Amino acid sequence: MNLLDFMNSNIYAWVVLPLLIFFARICDVSLDTLRILFINRNLRYWAAICGFFGVMIWLLVIRQIFQQLNNPLCFIAYPAGFAAGNVVGLMIENRISLGKVIVRIITHLESEELVSALRSNGYGLTVLEAKGATGPVKVIFTVMERSDIPRVVETIKKYNPNTFYSVEDIRYVSEAVTPYRTPGVSRLRHPFASRRLGH
Repeated sequence: MNLLDFMNSNIYAWVVLPLLIFFARICDVSLDTLRILFINRNLRYWAAICGFFGVMIWLLVIRQIFQQLNNPLCFIAYPAGFAAGNVVGLMIENRISLGKVIVRIITHLESEELVSALRSNGYGLTVLEAKGATGPVKVIFTVMERSDIPRVVETIKKYNPNTFYSVEDIRYVSEAVTPYRTPGVSRLRHPFASRRLGH
């Protein structure tokens, strides 16, 4: 059986093609999720690349569906791939942990050990005295890479387990004291820029 005969067979129409549509939709929706992420991080060149390939995949999928209008499995594969693509896209976003966040920590307890532990790990902190609903509190601010959130949360729970904290994405920060790390995706400005060496 040659390729043309296979593409005209029932196996291709009812099994292979729906699976291809399903996985293609996962790819293009995942790329679209990353495109939105890059736009929010002002990484416009990476956003353009994701948009280009995402739309190309979408056009190929739509073309196949219009050629198989009598195949209900293709119509099922299309939204199923869209739903799965959202999940996969969010998993990729969490995996690459792109961008910086601000962490706010509010504690009633003595915070010297927590502050010392965070500073010894290389984080810059701002500590303020404040008054909460039940009395005096310490408010701690720090800016970090998103990939550092699990480590910082673990440190918070170790020294002040009942402390309230919140995490918020930030679009731009002028300067921040954070632990040094090897340049990677989170440091890219656009894919055609030359990599600068050094800290």
